[in-house]
Parts: sequence; C-alpha cells; structure tokens
Amino acid sequence: MRVLVLGGGISPEREVSLRSAKAVAEAARHAGFEVDEADPADGYEILDNVSKDMVVLPILHGKNGEDGVIQAELEKRGLAFLGTGSKVSMACFDKWQTRQILIANHIPMARATKVTKETYGNQSLATQPHVLKILHGGSSIGTLIVRDPNNINPEQFEEIFAMENEAVLEELIKGVEITIPILDQTALPPIEVVPPEGGEFDYENKYNGASAELCPPPSLTREQIKNAQKIAQQVHKAMSCRHLSRADTIMRPDGSFIVLEINTIPGLTNQSLYPKAAAEAGIMMPELVAHFVDLLKRDFKIE
Repeated sequence: MRVLVLGGGISPEREVSLRSAKAVAEAARHAGFEVDEADPADGYEILDNVSKDMVVLPILHGKNGEDGVIQAELEKRGLAFLGTGSKVSMACFDKWQTRQILIANHIPMARATKVTKETYGNQSLATQPHVLKILHGGSSIGTLIVRDPNNINPEQFEEIFAMENEAVLEELIKGVEITIPILDQTALPPIEVVPPEGGEFDYENKYNGASAELCPPPSLTREQIKNAQKIAQQVHKAMSCRHLSRADTIMRPDGSFIVLEINTIPGLTNQSLYPKAAAEAGIMMPELVAHFVDLLKRDFKIE
C-alpha cells in the first residue's frame, strides 16, 4: 500500500512538523509501505493527483494542520486520512471551544476566562498565579506562565496579543504534569513531564532535551495511572476525536486531575511524547504507523 506523508506547512510549528513527518515516513518505509512525502506550504494542489488507493498521514501541527483546514481539503477530495475530521479538529484547536465541550461533559478544568489585552488587567484571575495562552496554537507557542503576577514579562505579554486579539486567562494549577496519548480509543501509558529546574515546559524545553519525560510516571500510583488514562479516554470521546490524540493534564496534590488541553496531531519526532508512550506499551514506530494505516483501512473501508 502507498502512503502519503504530509509535513511542514505554514504554522510556527513547521520545523517540528517536518521532523515528525520525517520520522513517520521513515517508520512507514520500515513497515513495508511505499511512501511519498509532500509539503502543503505552497498550496493544496499537491492533493489533486493523490490516488484513491493511497492513505494520507497529515503530520501537520498548528495552523492549517490541526485546525480543520487540511482535513477539509482531504475530505473534499474523498481521501482517506489519519486523524480527526475537519469540524472536530476545528473545535479541538480552539481552546475556548474545547473548554466548553469538556465542561459540558463534566470533565474537570481550571477556572478561566477569555480576555483581550485591554480587559486582562480587570480580571481577578490576573492577580494570582495564572497562565495566559492564545486561543489557537500548540507546542506551548503563545503560552505565558505567570507565577508572580507582580513581575510579568512585558515583552512576552505583548507577544501573546500580537499573535491573537483574544487569549485564555487560566488559573495556574500546581501539581505534576501528566500527558496521556490515545491510540484509537485506548490510552497509552502516561508520561510525567519534569521541566528543568527553574524552567518551564515551554517550546524550547520541549525539544532541547532539557526536560525529563518519565514513562511510567514515578509520581503516580497504579490507581492514579488508571485514573489518568480514564480521563484521557473521556476527553478523546467527549471531543469526538478519531484515531489518535494526546491529553495534557495536571495531577494536583490530592491526586485529582485537571485537563489542560487536547492535541489531535501530537508530535511524532524521535523526542516526542506520543512515540515514547507507544514504545512503553511495546509499540515501536514502524508498528505504530502500521497500526495507523490499519485504522484508516477500517474506517474508510479500504481493501
């Protein structure tokens, strides 16, 4: 079977996408597939000649990758592709809309409000430790963690609202950061994320190897691991996701979990969390990609 891997794109996460796509393409070849690679940065005409007997793996992060745009282009052409459909992708990419759906499904989230640059200072949440993050984005791009509200970095604050007019102002939850990938409808082993001392799990520390990513998570009991996996499965289901996702959470000191967000096309580089969790479950990258293709054959009824 032939596989088309899409990587790159136009978002700020382009470089991560290229690395993810390269890792997926290499794994697909090891799994025995014929592999084509393409970058939709210059438009979607590259999809016009894709054969219906191919499957598409859109390994695109951020804008035009996870927001439903590439998914709509693939749907328009009747192509089989990995991941969530266009409408659901759009909802998952919008942090405020995701929040409304999860709260309606009784999934615990931090207190939050939507703000502009002008209304930010009027909010009581802004006077306590908080997180300010743009409505649309991933890889911690457009995220500012404010541990001391009296000492906010003005340049970083301006950067947030230069990216988007609105942002989510969210209570900073103290605890252990746990991320849980989903394969199909089943949770993979959770990963405990420990940023470098004195640092945050920001864009730089996600990819420079400075953060510890521990799987299985040493801070969790077996029961807490099960609870983390259960809540990730609930998030995946509540958002109507398909094939794969990754839920980011915080486990508070009392052992309860707060959901931060969901990623519908999580990173798949050799440093990424999703492949690490899959490997802990005994699924190496070639087998993981083969499993992705099997899901497409099942859901798109490909012989």
